[in-house]
Amino acid sequence: QVQLVESGGGLVQAGESLTLSCVASGGTFNWRPVGWFRQSPGKEREGVAAVNYNGAMNYADSVKGRFLISRDNSKNTVSLQMNGLKPEDTAIYYCARRSFYGLGLRVDEYDDWGQGTQVTVSS
Repeated sequence: QVQLVESGGGLVQAGESLTLSCVASGGTFNWRPVGWFRQSPGKEREGVAAVNYNGAMNYADSVKGRFLISRDNSKNTVSLQMNGLKPEDTAIYYCARRSFYGLGLRVDEYDDWGQGTQVTVSS
């Protein structure tokens, strides 16, 4: 069974950039879209961005123009480049495979979640 492994989290200052990676271990993403989500303490998990097999993308309004999601099918990797980071971007970031076609960002439309990577943005 495929496992999703996130990496690249860390502590940065406001305005800086960070790139997260999600690798499919023991399998592939296959045809399924892949999304990035985040969850901060006391808040519900929210969708950040999604990408399908052909590279089409969707973003949450809160990150449009700052974040860029990309996918390399040959390497079974999906990346999330985060620019202009803000303290409110602080959260644990998760990647997940969507259960069916489409680029929606609802949590219940995804399964095969990774363990998450912490991103902390200081002001």
